[in-house]
Amino acid sequence: MRIFTQLIIVTITSFVISLLTGPLIIPTLRALKFGQTERDDGPKSHLAKNGTPTMGGIIFMVGIIISSLIFIPVNKDKLVLLLVTLGFGLIGFIDDLLKVVFKRSLGLKARSKLVLQFIMAALLAYYAYRHPGVGTKLYIPFSKDMVDLGNMFIPFTIFVVVGTVNSVNITDGLDGLASGITFIISAFFAVVSMGMNNLPVALFSGSVTGATLAFLRYNSYPAQVFMGDTGAFLLGGALSAIAVLTRLQLLLPIVGLIFVVEALSVIIQVSSFRLTGKRVFKMSPIHHHFELSGWHETKVVHVFWIVTLMLVVLSFILMTL
Repeated sequence: MRIFTQLIIVTITSFVISLLTGPLIIPTLRALKFGQTERDDGPKSHLAKNGTPTMGGIIFMVGIIISSLIFIPVNKDKLVLLLVTLGFGLIGFIDDLLKVVFKRSLGLKARSKLVLQFIMAALLAYYAYRHPGVGTKLYIPFSKDMVDLGNMFIPFTIFVVVGTVNSVNITDGLDGLASGITFIISAFFAVVSMGMNNLPVALFSGSVTGATLAFLRYNSYPAQVFMGDTGAFLLGGALSAIAVLTRLQLLLPIVGLIFVVEALSVIIQVSSFRLTGKRVFKMSPIHHHFELSGWHETKVVHVFWIVTLMLVVLSFILMTL
């Protein structure tokens, strides 16, 4: 019960801090004219969002950092969780800063972003590889068995981390979509890691859960602020670090299936157009396809939330059988 009480406290604290941070950060971003520049080739309905403050990921970054520093005992896992999360957040922050300074929809060059992401992912993978409580074995979803990746552990983990970070970023295209899905998944990992008696990861997951829930107050439709790459990269890094330190990399794409589908829709669309000159979807990522098919933005978001919630509940049930 003690770890459960601690989990509730850190979640509530992170929620309150992020909720109180919003009214401080949003006007500041607006005063600095740190507004979003929508894609010219995106849905026309999104052009009205031009100028909405971005880099709002700072809001939940503050909640996660403060609550984690206060409540998570000092150890290497805590430091790595925070460093990886903030490291990816910093990459996103630089990317966002270039966008708002130069008033364009693209910031860092794709190659530069990937190199920085690979460095952060490699550091996490190496730490886990040398960690006596992690190592090279991964849990097989819905089974008590494990698979030992051996020398393939580091490259596989790098692939999962970089893929997750970019998938979350791709998903962040509708008000409340990425933040809502992350809230559901982080809550799931908080409960699972609590069952594993992994206190640092459980409490860190709780801090992410509380912070993203608070952010929805400002990011739900119609959004007062966007998380930007600052927030998307940070959340992707946080979920990746949680999955790696609990050896649940293979479960992450199951509970985060929406992230996977969003990324695949872009890959399929680009590949199809280059090979055949034809598009599979009306627009990618796939959330825009549904918008152009007549779904309101809020319907797309709510359906994707529900799908994620169902996957999380089903995964939890199968894990307890």
